[in-house]
Amino acid sequence: MSSDFEGYEQDFAVLTAEITSKIARVPRLPPDEKKQMVANVEKQLEEAKELLEQMDLEVREIPPQSRGMYSNRMRSYKQEMGKLETDFKRSRIAYSDEVRNELLGDDGNSSENQRAHLLDNTERLERSSRRLEAGYQIAVETEQIGQEVLENLSHDREKIQRARERLRETDANLGKSSRVLTGMLRRDLELRSE
Repeated sequence: MSSDFEGYEQDFAVLTAEITSKIARVPRLPPDEKKQMVANVEKQLEEAKELLEQMDLEVREIPPQSRGMYSNRMRSYKQEMGKLETDFKRSRIAYSDEVRNELLGDDGNSSENQRAHLLDNTERLERSSRRLEAGYQIAVETEQIGQEVLENLSHDREKIQRARERLRETDANLGKSSRVLTGMLRRDLELRSE
């Protein structure tokens, strides 16, 4: 199992390195190449998300006592993915502004305001996304704790059941012993009365 996870990790590392390199080149490319590069990066970001999903599924299959280390690694990969998406958005905004300026002959003042506004909105979305992710993580951890509690209760129930069975056996043995003792006392009394 962990070998599958490690394979996905390696693929993710290679893919994110390629994406980072391409994102850095987007603003400096001629318009036709920029368009192709943007489409290429979008496709690779989707591949990276799919890898993260596969890794997440692998982590869920790990026994709870070994899951912590892999969960921490997943959190860092998701943060890295979020940063890549943010960098890509910023790169695309810069690309869009340049194209717009070329087409409209804009002096750049209004585009700076728009860029600032878009960046603010992007940051708000990122914060919301992080909150949702944290909420999801808490839900997953709560589910794991609940599962462990249920397992413990099941184990305790088995112990209680075994203890009940022992009590029944002891009670039955005590009943036999008391009948035997009663019989012995009667015989003893009969012998003394003769």
